[in-house]
Amino acid sequence: MKIFEIREIPEAELEKRVKDEEENLVHLKFQKATSQLESPIRIRTLRRDIARMKTVLRERAARTSPKAPVAAAEKK
Repeated sequence: MKIFEIREIPEAELEKRVKDEEENLVHLKFQKATSQLESPIRIRTLRRDIARMKTVLRERAARTSPKAPVAAAEKK
């Protein structure tokens, strides 16, 4: 899934997709462990898709409250 496609998805649906894809990733890892996985590259692409979706969600959260990430960085 391309980043421009992800950015068009509403936030609520995006959160649901992240949850669904994380469940799917668990199933793929289980298949890998039991040597039933047909395409190992699927795990990598799914992890990257999840990361893209989470990145878009973080970008949206930063736009709504720009002070929150800065405050968290200052505490470290």
